[in-house]
Amino acid sequence: MDITAILQSIYASSAELILLAFACGLLLAPLVSPNINTEVIAYLSILAIILAAVANAYTPQGMSSFNEMFILDSSALFFKHLFYLTTILVILLSIGYLKLKHNRHSEYYVFLLFALCGMMLMVSGTDLLSVYVGIELVALATYILTGFLRHQTDSTEAALKYVILGALSSAILLYGISLFYGLTGTTQLQHIATALSGTGSTEGTKLDNTGLILATAFLLAGFGFKVAAVPFHMWQPDVYQGAPTPITAFLSVGPKIAGIAVLMRVFMVSFAEQQVIWGQLLTAIAIATMVTGSLVALVQSNIKRLLAYSSISHVGFILLGFLTSTTDGFYTIVFYLSAYAFMNLGAFTIIIALYSSNKDNEDIDDYSGLVHRRPWLATIMALFLFSLAGIPPTAGFIAKFNIIVALLSHQHTALAILAVIFSVVSAYYYIRIVLVMFMKPAKHKFAPAYSVHLVIVLATTTTITLGLGLYPAPLIDIIHHLSP
Repeated sequence: MDITAILQSIYASSAELILLAFACGLLLAPLVSPNINTEVIAYLSILAIILAAVANAYTPQGMSSFNEMFILDSSALFFKHLFYLTTILVILLSIGYLKLKHNRHSEYYVFLLFALCGMMLMVSGTDLLSVYVGIELVALATYILTGFLRHQTDSTEAALKYVILGALSSAILLYGISLFYGLTGTTQLQHIATALSGTGSTEGTKLDNTGLILATAFLLAGFGFKVAAVPFHMWQPDVYQGAPTPITAFLSVGPKIAGIAVLMRVFMVSFAEQQVIWGQLLTAIAIATMVTGSLVALVQSNIKRLLAYSSISHVGFILLGFLTSTTDGFYTIVFYLSAYAFMNLGAFTIIIALYSSNKDNEDIDDYSGLVHRRPWLATIMALFLFSLAGIPPTAGFIAKFNIIVALLSHQHTALAILAVIFSVVSAYYYIRIVLVMFMKPAKHKFAPAYSVHLVIVLATTTTITLGLGLYPAPLIDIIHHLSP
């Protein structure tokens, strides 16, 4: 690698390098200044994210670096800005939450920066190994964040389960990567696509198809764990329930969206010609994910576990978009992910707002009569739940409608009908919470942990959730200018 190539690589990855520099510096800050305020670390973390966004704004799009292992194209840039905004909102949520839990460890924000950096590497990776590095950086950071409330048994248990199953999924993913390397002699996505050109069609040999099916199955299993697709979802309900709630919110939007983005780059773009092979596997996974998530959510009494299975159901819905064309599927999935990020984050914000010093209020019955005590919180929570259910005029309705229309336009009528049926099923458990808030008498007084930070997060998520439902055209226009 000559000096020009090295400088180009540094230039293309300047945002990631800024985040890493800040993360390492903030990790050492308590050693230099033992009495440093944790909030200062939080605000410096937000500053690092803003500087990374500025660096991306001044980096030319389409730059490929690190021997074609990293690219900053329009779709990667879009996802990075989505990660910037959601991570800033999670940091703002965490400031009050950590005070409530009497947890003053500044490393919390440092690991959020490491996880953000990993997600950025994932969406910019054009090589299976660079994608894997990003995945592992996210995984290591989120393992620690999940068990951050180490004096709480459920948090420690959730982290332990996450680590064990995460290690297994990493091994499976690496095995799938090694199989692709054995088949093609490369791990670079575009080179793999070129080497497999014609495989899976009538010209492909039986040996090629057998090897490709096996490699694809392992790759889907590895990625399936990261996005909690059935049957690789076992970790998610326990982790969502045990993790600190801001981290639960982060896991539900950040790493999950990054995982879907990687799936799109790998299968919808690089391996588009092999859809006849991976499409059948993904169809089975999508249906199982949507059905399992919707049905198991019906019997949940803990609201974080309910949202965990709800998230699984949404993943199944999103995976259906992969079965359409590259262009239509890409646009509908990106819009869905954008809408999902803010409506889900908003729902977790309400959960955090209702925490008190001695009770987390995570049972659905704890929300009884919320409208009589805190009408604004109940109304906003109903908006987020309606959006998750896909009820107009919310962002969730537009997102689900786009997926169903794309399925119908590509003659997947049975899948479209199935998607509508389980959208109705999912509406039941969302509306059940609304009925509890509005129809039941209040069980106790609510003392919401109001703060400026929480109000900012609620205002942002509410505006975007309602705005995308009433006027989605600007975001749709931006998405249609992205390169799949």
